[in-house]
Amino acid sequence: MAVRQRDLIIIATCLMLLIIVPVIILTLAFAWRYRESATAPYNPDWDHSTVLELAIWAAPLLIIIALGAVTWVSTHQLDPYRPLTRIDANRPVTADVKPLPVQVVAMDWKWLFLYPEQGIATVNEVAAPVDRPIAFHITATSVMNAFFVPSLAGMVYAMPGMETKLHAVINKPGEYEGMSANYSGEGFTNMRFKFHGLSHEDFDRWIQQVKSSGQGLSTDAYLQLAQPSERVPVQRYANVAPGLYDLILNRCVSGGRCMADTMALDRSRGKFDPSREICTASNTQAVAPAFAAGVVRNEGRLLLQ
Repeated sequence: MAVRQRDLIIIATCLMLLIIVPVIILTLAFAWRYRESATAPYNPDWDHSTVLELAIWAAPLLIIIALGAVTWVSTHQLDPYRPLTRIDANRPVTADVKPLPVQVVAMDWKWLFLYPEQGIATVNEVAAPVDRPIAFHITATSVMNAFFVPSLAGMVYAMPGMETKLHAVINKPGEYEGMSANYSGEGFTNMRFKFHGLSHEDFDRWIQQVKSSGQGLSTDAYLQLAQPSERVPVQRYANVAPGLYDLILNRCVSGGRCMADTMALDRSRGKFDPSREICTASNTQAVAPAFAAGVVRNEGRLLLQ
């Protein structure tokens, strides 16, 4: 996907240069040809040329049409929410290949990666097998951030209480730089991580190394990790508290009602019923008991009988 995005930028730049370069050349040529000391013909009564008008308007119009068509097609093909259909330009994704789910949490100022299938988690380190599609599920703990691995795919925002998605694949083994691409506070500069593209065998060994770390990511450990910190070294967790990512996404790790439950409750209530919220003669006792019948005043104070 990163290569296709690069190609789109190159194509768009070349199309725009088809206008920019001739304009710059003609500007310099006209300035030289019609300089004060030149002997170029002077025609003060000239005011129109149909051929020149067609050239001036037709060329940019054709380039805009071509640029719009390329951008329209590529925008849909490179939609980060769209599951991959090809591993690269020559190989389609076969039906038996299942994407690797990776849950990403942007924190202050570090990155947490959870592998739900493997039951592990890492901080500021992520790995994936070569040529296997990856399904990233991305959220944040506090402020909006942006997940970006330039060699893998484009930038995708991470927002608290919301989930964004990115489908990508790495085609070459290696160690790649990942970063935050959206300013998020004083620790933003060092909010970086390493992305490892590994063979399937090396990826399995990496999973076993993480599982042998012995450290677990419980809810208490997560709450401690969530405290703002900078230049956090790589950390590995052999196991993860059940449903931790959903708790992070719904902003209820430390307790309280989860956002999903609140939204479900709001949906179950149906339309707004003013009679439930506004004090009327029929519901005064329930809504505002201080003003219900049987209340007497004693030296300006309300007393309920």
